[in-house]
Amino acid sequence: MHHSALHTPSRIQLTPAGELRHFISIEGLSAGLLNHILDTAEGFLGKEGSILNAPLLEGRTVMNLFFEPSTRTRTTFEVAAKRLSANVLNIDMQQSSTKKGETLRDTLWNLEAMAADMFVIRHSASGAAHFMASEVCPNVAIINGGDGRHSHPTQGMLDMLTIRRHAHKAFADLSVAIIGDIKHSRVARSDIEALQTLGVRDIRVIAPRTLLPTGIEEFGVTVHENMDKGVEGCDVLIALRIQNERIGSPLLASSEEFYKLYGLTEARVERAAPNALVMHPGPMNRGVEIASSVADGPQSLILKQVNYGIAVRMAVLSLCMQGQLSQRGVTL
Repeated sequence: MHHSALHTPSRIQLTPAGELRHFISIEGLSAGLLNHILDTAEGFLGKEGSILNAPLLEGRTVMNLFFEPSTRTRTTFEVAAKRLSANVLNIDMQQSSTKKGETLRDTLWNLEAMAADMFVIRHSASGAAHFMASEVCPNVAIINGGDGRHSHPTQGMLDMLTIRRHAHKAFADLSVAIIGDIKHSRVARSDIEALQTLGVRDIRVIAPRTLLPTGIEEFGVTVHENMDKGVEGCDVLIALRIQNERIGSPLLASSEEFYKLYGLTEARVERAAPNALVMHPGPMNRGVEIASSVADGPQSLILKQVNYGIAVRMAVLSLCMQGQLSQRGVTL
């Protein structure tokens, strides 16, 4: 939701033929392409949540470069790459030579020289993945595993796959509420971009004023500071994670206070539409963003999201590799 040149990934992600070659942000991608990613991901899903193997990346090397920790995202990318028969290297950049004063550019050039085909990047600076795709490694597919407060596109897409598979309505007819720390959430940004592109007209954000970014209304969402009103009749409820460092800060008095006003409780789920879908990007703080009984309840899709996350990451890895190769005149 920044509109500086640095954050306009639209064209860089696509080949001249309109195929995906990097996956940096959902911003600027067409509904057709988002549906193509979802359709591809569906193709990797077997019965009862099993994930199919497909040797589409045999002989290819995927490097996970995590400059900030995230066990869940790294693990699901690793599982996805291995299901596609890729070689996977996890490089913990927190202990890397960038600490010794080697620039990020040098580090990446060295890794690129080791014949990596794809980098999955997680970085605390917004725009890091875009910088790598445009300035440093244009011949390596760059997948954004989360950059700063800017974007977490594979999480956005796995949320869309979850909604598409479980909602009883088309995207255009859905009401979706995103609840919690919208201001610091790259998941919220990617979800809002994806929902709008797929035609959802009723997107609500529910949060205290201190956890809303300025100018949020410009993004075509309706803002609710009152949770009970905000969830009224909603089809999909997405609770976001509250980072522990926000609690007890001027932004947020206490976790008890947040739960009382914004926790996803059974009573609040009942105010939503019958059989509303309950989602959370994880890891959850039970009793802060969500009641345990809701997280483990019949309407919760939280474990399904993790499962679909593998299929979506398989889709993105294979489509980006295909786009990179077809640009060089090679087929996958």
